[in-house]
Amino acid sequence: MNTSNETVNHEEPDAGRRTLLKMTGVGVAALGVASVAGAPAFAQGNAEWDKVFPKSSKVDHEKVSFQNRYGITLVGDLYLPKNRSTGTLPAIVVGGPFGAVKEQSSGLYAQTMAERGFVTIAFDPSYTGESSGEPRNVASPDINTEDFSAAVDFIGLRPEVDRERIGVIGVCGWGGMALNAVAVDKRVKAVVASTMYDMTRVMSKGYNDSVTLEQRTQALEQMSRQRWADAAEKGTPAYQPPYNVLKGGEAQFLVDYHDYYSTPRGYHKRAVNSGNAWTQTTPLSFMNMPILTYIAEISPRPVLFIHGEKAHSLYFAETAYAAAAEPKELMIIPGANHTDLYDKVDVIPFDKLQSFFDQHLSV
Repeated sequence: MNTSNETVNHEEPDAGRRTLLKMTGVGVAALGVASVAGAPAFAQGNAEWDKVFPKSSKVDHEKVSFQNRYGITLVGDLYLPKNRSTGTLPAIVVGGPFGAVKEQSSGLYAQTMAERGFVTIAFDPSYTGESSGEPRNVASPDINTEDFSAAVDFIGLRPEVDRERIGVIGVCGWGGMALNAVAVDKRVKAVVASTMYDMTRVMSKGYNDSVTLEQRTQALEQMSRQRWADAAEKGTPAYQPPYNVLKGGEAQFLVDYHDYYSTPRGYHKRAVNSGNAWTQTTPLSFMNMPILTYIAEISPRPVLFIHGEKAHSLYFAETAYAAAAEPKELMIIPGANHTDLYDKVDVIPFDKLQSFFDQHLSV
């Protein structure tokens, strides 16, 4: 376990936002309908580079699509080392953060690891980004866990890939999804959860597990009745208010989210978190399905947790690390907050990621 010797000072939500988040952890308690980015866009041409990070001259990039076992078409970006050998290579599947698209953090991780010798894929989860699924911008702990395994299906069939040497990286909320997927998908040989959230925990218990049974019941009552309202509109769901729009007085971690998703640093029009929103009933299944129940069954395959020392979300990684079985490691980045590990290449420990996968995806 690699940690700083300094005392960790977690960021705390402000009181107003905390009250809102207590209901599910993502603000579904607020009434209102937000605009959504329309029908699925599906894959753009290879010539169009619409990522929030620069294109690398060291990799080949290819737009790809594949289906999960529920019949949903997922769209991804495949990255291959430009100077690759004629033999097969190890591969890494990358997903996250929760509410992001592959043109953001996951794509940066994927491209960077491809520069370091891996075949990688970053994908849009079901119902979001360029992937298919109606209605738009809805999440599911089951289907989104399946999305990881569907990406493993796809990349393991590529001729450039050694299917016995596949790893997974999950960022933020997809860190928890990645751990859940790897627990059951024994094809994956190693997994990294970077700046992770357990979305089922935060939606059902709020930040720092502060939701009471009365508040949980109230939120479920509201969402249950919202289903009738949605059904009355011929299956068209109501959406939460737009994400990451600041009104003043927010806690620092919410400012950090805004500074990534709502500025040129990380804004992308298809991202749920870039001024779009999840459906109001998205939290229902998350509140009834703890995804890290079987985390210990990842063993004897290795798990690496990477988290910022000053991230408000550090407790998710600490709890997951404690529940995981050996071999496991928790690497805490001194001074880093939650979103620093989205895109700051001088903070994300890519050397550690490379050595971890070189070791555990070796021939």
